[in-house]
Formats: sequence, structure tokens, C-alpha cells
Amino acid sequence: MPKNKPIIMLSAGHACVDVYQGAVTALVPFLVAERAYAYAAASGIVLAASLLSSVAQPLFGAVTDRWALPWLLPAGTLLSGLGIALSGLGGSYPLTLALVAVSGIGIAAYHPESARVARIAADGSHTAMGWFSLGGNLGFAAAPLLVAVVATGGLRLTPLLAVPALVGSLLCLPVLRALSTSVRPSARGASPAGRDDVASFVRLSLVVACRSIVFVGLSTFIALYASARTGGGTAAGTAALSVLYLGGAVGTVLGGSLADRWGRVRVVRTSYLVSVAAVAGIVLVPGPAIYLFAALTSIGLYIPFSLQVTLAQDYLPTRVGTAGGVTLGLTVSVGGLAGPLIGAVADATSLQTALTPLIAMPALSWLLARTLREPAAAEER
Repeated sequence: MPKNKPIIMLSAGHACVDVYQGAVTALVPFLVAERAYAYAAASGIVLAASLLSSVAQPLFGAVTDRWALPWLLPAGTLLSGLGIALSGLGGSYPLTLALVAVSGIGIAAYHPESARVARIAADGSHTAMGWFSLGGNLGFAAAPLLVAVVATGGLRLTPLLAVPALVGSLLCLPVLRALSTSVRPSARGASPAGRDDVASFVRLSLVVACRSIVFVGLSTFIALYASARTGGGTAAGTAALSVLYLGGAVGTVLGGSLADRWGRVRVVRTSYLVSVAAVAGIVLVPGPAIYLFAALTSIGLYIPFSLQVTLAQDYLPTRVGTAGGVTLGLTVSVGGLAGPLIGAVADATSLQTALTPLIAMPALSWLLARTLREPAAAEER
């Protein structure tokens, strides 16, 4: 198989899985309109998917640390699609909740093992890992459009949403077959065996958690905030959210290239320092400049995205599955839990006041990243 083909196929498969992460929130308006769900019921569906997936990922990671389970890639992909595809059938709220939870379990099963397999396929290239992460970003961003096209005809058409899962499961099969013949059966991942640096891993996890809080907070409220700051109405808010998502795709690819040249930790520190000024621009600068700062913020927050995964794997070389599960799953849930708090402060004061503390989050990430060093095993390569 050509050198870059495995990563390209894994990236495309990653996109097919992460479509279902974005599909849950995209389905909410259709569920509210067709089934008359209250806002609390609708938010419960989103929470069931995101929280279960985030918490379960480290558990799957711990399992894959004991046994290599590459079959989790196609199985997790199919499970994530099955839950969402069936969620539009029938009117039972508990059944819908259960099906969305099934999708969340599939997503959780996929990510830790896929991060390990992608690391092997990348053969130490941070740029290649950036392309793998890009697939997830694009899949998440494409979900609202895909759901809108399907669900506009009614929730009875949601079985059509199974198509990405079928495609994604097929894409990963030739990659797994090729790697099984080129990698020793005992190989646990691309990182060499070594001593775990738990203290650095914990600090890195805190870095990721702070990043999650600012990105999820902005994703939730930037559309409303941009509408108010620019006076452009709903279209202005939608444009700001789109810029935020598209900037993430740019940052993900850029991060890998920069790390191959200057090293992961240095790039992570610099990107968070830039993000402080960018987030401050979103919150404090009025008018159309918010779009520029939204792009800079997203790029700055996504440059470290794939780098943090490989750093976590190198800090825990004997538990790469757990490392991937925590950085891709558990720490992300922190941002989701912070969302309601931001909303409560906005209701009591103003949205600008509620968003102002987000400026401190990339600053905290920068301070914590200053305590990190390149893992010893990586420096020896």
C-alpha cells in the first residue's frame, strides 16, 4: 500500500465516525418539531450521547492497552451509525435516548484504538497524525448539512444516515489488513516501550481540559454573540460559527507541519499564547472583526489538537489506549459541563460578561504547557 494511503483512508473513516458526534445536536430541531420534545428533553438526548461517549472512551482505552483490538474500528463505526440511523424511528423518548447512547458507545469504542492504529500508520509523522485528526473535524462540521438534507423529509428517513458508517467501516478494512502484515503482532503502538510519566500526562490533560472549556463555550454561544455584536441577525451568527469550525480544520493540518519542524511542546505553547489574544478579540472587539478573531481562535486552539494526542501517548507509552481515551474523550466532557454555567452567568448578567472568563482558559493552558517537556523517547528518535 502506498505510504500515504493508510492515513488518508483512516482520515476518511474518522470523518465517517465523527459525523455522528455532530449529528446528535443537528437532529434536535427536527426532534423538537416532529415530536414536540421540550428543551429539557432535547438537551437530555445531547447529554446522553456526549457524556457517555466521553466517559466511556478511557474505559475502552484501558481495554485496548491489554489487548490490541483493531476490529473495534469497523465495529465502532457501524455501531455509531446504527444508533443515529434508528433514532428517528418510533416516538418513544426512552428508546430514542437508548439509541443515541448506543451511538455514543460506538464512538467511544472507535477513538482510542483508531488513535493507536493511526500512530502506527503515521510512522512518527506529526503531519500524518494531523491529517488523521482533520478527518474528524470535517466529519463533525459536515453533520448539520447531512442531517438537514436527510431529515427535511421527516425523521422516518434517518436510516439513510447509516451510509457514512457503512463507508467508514469498509475504508478501514484494507488498512488494518495491510498493517497486520507489516507490523509485528506484539507491537502495541508507534511509541516505543518506556516508563510512564504520569505527572506530565496529568498536566497535559489539564491543558486539554482548559482548551475544551473555551472551545465548547464559544461553539455554544458565538452565534448569538456575533449577531448581537455585528447587528447582522441570524446570518451573522451562522457565519461566525462556520468560521470557527473551518478554522479548526486549518489549524489541525498546520499543527502537524509545524511540529515536524519545531517540536510538539514548543508549538503547543505558542499556539495557546496566540489564542489568548484571539479569544480576547472575540469578546472585546466589536463589529466585523469578530470573524477574524474567530478564525484565529479556532486555528490557535486546533493547532495543538493532534499533537496533544501523540504527546499523551508518549507520556504513557505502556498505556497508549488510555492516553488516547482521556485526551480524545474525558477531557472534552469538561467543556460540555461548563456550558450550562456560562449560560447561567449570561442570564444573570450579559453574554459578554459570561464569555470574558474564557480569555483566561488558553492562558492557563499556556502556563501548564510551560511545565511540559518533549518525552524522552521522542527526543531519542
